[in-house]
Amino acid sequence: MKKKIVLRGILGFPIGISIGYLITIFISLGWANGDYLPCVPELISTMGNEINAVVLQAILCGSLGTGFAASSVIWEIENWSIVKQTGIYFIIISVIMLPIAYFAYWMEHSVVGVFSYFGIFVLIFAFIWIIQFVIGKRNVKRMNKNLHNVKGSMEE
Repeated sequence: MKKKIVLRGILGFPIGISIGYLITIFISLGWANGDYLPCVPELISTMGNEINAVVLQAILCGSLGTGFAASSVIWEIENWSIVKQTGIYFIIISVIMLPIAYFAYWMEHSVVGVFSYFGIFVLIFAFIWIIQFVIGKRNVKRMNKNLHNVKGSMEE
């Protein structure tokens, strides 16, 4: 299990950077009027210049990828209920995501900003969890149907 966590974490770092980079492209396409916005202006201001802000954001995105990837092993702990897996996974990624979002200035630095960001985070988490649950349930149904068909053909 520890080896899996480490390997996924290592793989998650470049994936996190890639996803972060893609997000900046999509944000720039939608809101930058032909310019490229590598990060929010507040981060540039805080870091003193654009390159320092971009480097910090890349490290934060990589760290986010590492955290999400490493914690994904939770879904493979078969003796835990889906409720326990979901709760622990949610707590872990919240503890990872919220400070990173704060330091990267992806949220407003106020109580309202933190709660708004967390609310959006919860909604996105719930949406993705429901989709994954429905897909998983459908796959189990399909596997059971295939097992039933195999069992039926063996009895003939």
